[in-house]
Amino acid sequence: MLDIESKITEFLRDKTILVTGGTGSFGKKFIKTVLDRYPVKKVIVYSRDELKQFEMQQTFKDESRLRFFIGDVRDKERLYLAFNGVDIVIHAAAIKQVPAAEYNPMECIKTNINGAENIIEAALYTRVQRVIALSTDKAANPINLYGATKLCSDKIFVAGNNMVGDRDLRFAVVRYGNVAGSRGSVVPFFRNLIANGATELPITDAEMTRFWITLEQGVQFVLTNLVRMHGGEVFVPKIPSIRIVDLATAMAPNLPQKIIGIRPGEKIHEVMCPRDDYQHTVEFDNFFIIKPSIIFSNLKKNDFSVTALGEQGKEVSQYFEYNSHNNPHYLTIDELIELNKHV
Repeated sequence: MLDIESKITEFLRDKTILVTGGTGSFGKKFIKTVLDRYPVKKVIVYSRDELKQFEMQQTFKDESRLRFFIGDVRDKERLYLAFNGVDIVIHAAAIKQVPAAEYNPMECIKTNINGAENIIEAALYTRVQRVIALSTDKAANPINLYGATKLCSDKIFVAGNNMVGDRDLRFAVVRYGNVAGSRGSVVPFFRNLIANGATELPITDAEMTRFWITLEQGVQFVLTNLVRMHGGEVFVPKIPSIRIVDLATAMAPNLPQKIIGIRPGEKIHEVMCPRDDYQHTVEFDNFFIIKPSIIFSNLKKNDFSVTALGEQGKEVSQYFEYNSHNNPHYLTIDELIELNKHV
């Protein structure tokens, strides 16, 4: 049996990690986990909101290992300075709200696409060894601008491996679905309505489903893929789906639900491994890898059926698709009630 935890521990020993968007829900959970569990040298929070950094400083009492760096991923020169001495970059900064991206497309492009390019260039010209970029199920067969920009970002990070030469630098992507309780998700939205005496909960569509993952699971998946990656993979976890009507029932069983229609750019069901990518998809016990469609001439490893941890995968069947509707694992209302107690 693989002792993944010890491999993560050894990999992170005396490393300096920088997290873009480090004051967000994922960033805070990731940084707390790393500082609590691993012998890292330093963790750098890179974000543009000084108030959130100040608030984080009051909560995280680890002055010897925690640093704060105000900056935007749109600012390449600032990234060059921030990446100086950094070993690992976790790229979590993004404009994520679907309607906001639809109404402000150029701002989303500047952060999610141009920012991704800046991350790669800064990593190439410093001593960074590993970069994992956080993606989203909305990047698979995207119909909204947010998803389209994240698909572009995914492609940029995968292709970045062709520019590393003989350096020990690798880029990979982690793609997963809705994070339970994260800022901007439906759970705090429903909770706020319930707390303020709402007489009904708004549901965009009665058939809507979503992939569901906790912050803890997301953080662990990213940490594991740091030691699992060869470079160029899109990692997709096997996680449950939920029905939005079940979530509303779990949170407020006595409140009626009102169908209000989907928002601009919203899907009824989400996809993580598209059908058109079946020939590039490899299935493992608890996750999938979407292999790069290009060949890396400078990397020794172009066989992605075996991970760097020695895990063996298998090709999926023809026209396989992993979406929130056909997912064999759905959370029940009782499971959602229990999960929400810990979110």
